[in-house]
Amino acid sequence: MYRDRIGLKSLWGKVVGAEEAALLIKDGMTVGMSGFTRSGDAKVVPMALAERASEAPMKITLLTGASLGSDIDKTLAEAKLLSRRIPFQADPVLRKAINAGEVMFVDQHLSETVEMLRSRQLPPVDVAVIEAVAITDEGGIIPTSSIGNSATFAMLAEKIIVEINIHQSLDLVGLHDVYIPTRRPHREAIPLTNPQDRIGLPYIPVDPSRIAAIVVTEKMDSFATITPPDEETNAIASHLVDFFRHEVKLGRLSTSLQPLQAGIGSIANAVLHGFIDSPFHDLKMYSEVLQDSTFELFDADKLKFASGSALSLSEPCARNFFSNVKKYKDRLVLRPQEISNHPEVIRRLGLIGINTALEADIYGNVNSTHVNGTMMMNGIGGSGDFARNCYLSVFVTKSVAKGGKISSIVPMVTHVDHCEHDVDLIVTEQGLADLRGLAPRERAKVVVENCVHPAYKDMMRDYVAEATARGGHTPHCLEKVFSWHLAAQQHGDMRKVGQVVKKAAAE
Repeated sequence: MYRDRIGLKSLWGKVVGAEEAALLIKDGMTVGMSGFTRSGDAKVVPMALAERASEAPMKITLLTGASLGSDIDKTLAEAKLLSRRIPFQADPVLRKAINAGEVMFVDQHLSETVEMLRSRQLPPVDVAVIEAVAITDEGGIIPTSSIGNSATFAMLAEKIIVEINIHQSLDLVGLHDVYIPTRRPHREAIPLTNPQDRIGLPYIPVDPSRIAAIVVTEKMDSFATITPPDEETNAIASHLVDFFRHEVKLGRLSTSLQPLQAGIGSIANAVLHGFIDSPFHDLKMYSEVLQDSTFELFDADKLKFASGSALSLSEPCARNFFSNVKKYKDRLVLRPQEISNHPEVIRRLGLIGINTALEADIYGNVNSTHVNGTMMMNGIGGSGDFARNCYLSVFVTKSVAKGGKISSIVPMVTHVDHCEHDVDLIVTEQGLADLRGLAPRERAKVVVENCVHPAYKDMMRDYVAEATARGGHTPHCLEKVFSWHLAAQQHGDMRKVGQVVKKAAAE
């Protein structure tokens, strides 16, 4: 059954079980695995490797596109297999190991990992483990539901293990566009001027002699957990739609806007869902992850084309897509993440980037990764690639969390992933702060009045007034700048900041 998916007959003899294939991976190796936000990940070789490591301890450095599904990161962490993890993760068990210092996590902009591999700033990939829908007659690897960093991993690795997933539809063949930039410092321009442009190959070109093993699988991708839109996310979407209406009225945008990018997660997905009832049409997407909202916009005849690096879908949406690939195929393309996230292309296309903030401050700095400045959540992902280079960089968040005990808008973020120079709009359900062309003191006023929850607005006004009275281009009260976070740590509620300040004064 699987042989019709392996076009190069000389590779038929390379088909082995997952345990045998996993033996190619040795202690101390650097391993590149396919997978990007729970899609297109290798599914059985990593598990066989973890089982081996639980019996005979070993360590590897693991590189991927982004987070993995099928509990792979969890299982590898539990097996104590990981010494170093690059460039993104989203698993609670692995996160705990990272925050305990047991796994060295390198949090990278997603466009940079393979650039660093090619320039030998990272150790070379010993073994690449790549999920594929098929192998061509020449030995080219056709990815499944993501590309991520798979192409470069496979092209640079000493040995390649291919997982042929016979559950993945052959209708995916032709969906991919594999283009690898030429070498620096004399790199040619990436010849991509529209989201729908195809500039590469529909497969990953490799020397088939480096394919050391082929494993046949039939496991589905993990489904994304997508929270339906709620009152707050609908309000955020409404604020954005009103803003874009005004931009159209001023002649800055057309009714098809600019190509859209949206970060991973329920809030960004729900905000894009809000475009269904907007006056905008003939939209295009140039993003890294295509979520449920992409297909909802397709079905609502709002979206013309979507370019991404991976599909990250809920169970209902995934079942619909994989049952109807042909319905969407001519309006979709999947690319390597260094192309989907490439600064050159992002700047050229003039994207509108919509990403999610963990917290933002009164001057426009955004924290996407760390709780209280120290505890890693998932990683910066591609948000920095887009924020630094978009036509409009938008960050969205609900104004409060934990039942109102935590304000998502704070005097100063405890970790800066996106500095104020890269942030144009901050949007909560309370309103929208347009920070373009504003000095820090002006920014603070707009953020406080438009984005802060009413329960925290007077507190924030008082902070800004005191800081401004002390002077400075970007006013702060250094002894109080993190008092809100301390109140949350000590009392479980930022609204009790007065107790923290009183205690500090007494000491």
